[in-house]
Amino acid sequence: MNSENIKSDQKKTFKRQNQLFSFILPINGDVANGVFTNLSQNVVNFGGFLKQEYVSFKANPKGKLVMFSTLLLLFGAAFLMFYLQPNFESFNTDRLATGFGKSFFIVTMTLLAFKVSLFLYSVYLYIKYKPIESVSDELLPICTVIVPAYNEGELVWHTLKSLADSDYPKEKLQILAIDDGSKDDTWEWILKAKDVLGDRLSIFKQPKNMGKRHALYRGFNVGTGDIFVTVDSDSIVKPDTLRNLVSPFVHNEDCGAVAGNVQVLNNEKALIPKMLNVSFVFSFEFVRSAESALGSVLCTPGALAAYRRDAVFNCLPEWINQTFMGKASDIGEDRAMTNMILQQGFKVLFQRNAYVLTNVPETYTGLYKMFIRWGRSNVRENLNMTNYIFKNFRKGSKFGTRLLFLDQSIKLVMAYPAVLFMIYFIVAQPLLFITASLFSILVLSSIQVLFYAKRYSLSESFWAYSYSLLYAFGLFWITPYAIITASKSGWLTRELTN
Repeated sequence: MNSENIKSDQKKTFKRQNQLFSFILPINGDVANGVFTNLSQNVVNFGGFLKQEYVSFKANPKGKLVMFSTLLLLFGAAFLMFYLQPNFESFNTDRLATGFGKSFFIVTMTLLAFKVSLFLYSVYLYIKYKPIESVSDELLPICTVIVPAYNEGELVWHTLKSLADSDYPKEKLQILAIDDGSKDDTWEWILKAKDVLGDRLSIFKQPKNMGKRHALYRGFNVGTGDIFVTVDSDSIVKPDTLRNLVSPFVHNEDCGAVAGNVQVLNNEKALIPKMLNVSFVFSFEFVRSAESALGSVLCTPGALAAYRRDAVFNCLPEWINQTFMGKASDIGEDRAMTNMILQQGFKVLFQRNAYVLTNVPETYTGLYKMFIRWGRSNVRENLNMTNYIFKNFRKGSKFGTRLLFLDQSIKLVMAYPAVLFMIYFIVAQPLLFITASLFSILVLSSIQVLFYAKRYSLSESFWAYSYSLLYAFGLFWITPYAIITASKSGWLTRELTN
């Protein structure tokens, strides 16, 4: 990507950032700053909505065509679901006539009951959750922000600048940039940031590319703060992000780590980032809110996370020397750190008011490589959780952590049976399979659509349907593949692109 394209993208990025950060997100539907329009108001103002959609279509016809095609396909499946109901009844009757079919039905209904119950419990936890209020300058701890960078080019400059522009007390903020042996001009941009920021920024260069975990390890050992914050070098933070992120450590001495609220930076043109943005909002603002209410967020994201110094150094030797099946672990450093901090008995929380915008893959290849890396890490860390999850690892209730572990384990255990049933269903009744799959996507994705529509935008919320369609038919193989290749290493997405 040349410098002119980067600058053009950055202008759009900051426009998007200003739009996102120009208001306070409402909680439970309350209006903040008079900017947010809730779902019912959007429905009433349908004429304005259609006008907005027309303008949006002219600006991005390819994206809108994909979205409208998705809706047409899913609602067509809903009609077919009704029309083919006798065929579904016949298919189910034939299955229940066998012992295996009855057993399969019982297992399916049991898992469905568990998932529905867990979702309803998560809704309760989400309603119960409230972000912790930020504390005064006097109470804020000394904070070290670590930014590992590899082949990020100019993006690292914007990351460091956004951190330096934070309203965190300058005398309490240490920013470290660590170039992990980049092959492009990343180091030059770090040097430019150093020229502008002066003593507020300390810079380091690894002798060779050693991996993100080793770059963070160097930062942990160099940093002097009571709280460590890790930020990816392709991410932009809001001015009050750091303050909000570290405040839980002051309020709660049992807090060992805090996850930030990650949203998508590069979602102006590319379709995959548009889809991922809706998915990220649900994953963080709903799922992690519920996990935080249990004190058991399972993964603090690499894009933005904070750790108590003592919690880090209690597990740092184990973390840097972590292996899986005899091989050094060079992926999943964020999930591994979170797991080890949970094992110490600390709580891991989520701060919905600590925002970060981060770059995500724009191509199918980049997307599946990212998901493979996450999937392998998930397999490894769920296995590691078995070492402590049923022990007395924490004071007080451990029910929430164990419930989340059980949910993750079921997903892994059922990965292969689900694929086998899918193959059987396709061979036996291909039309019924397609219809049932599309109708399920319509029903289940509507939860994300409604959530995003209420929190942000009705029109953008429909990308949840397109993303679910992509995942169901284009990425279903990720978890089974990640399971059988869990021992493989490699970042997969860190090299330069042409």
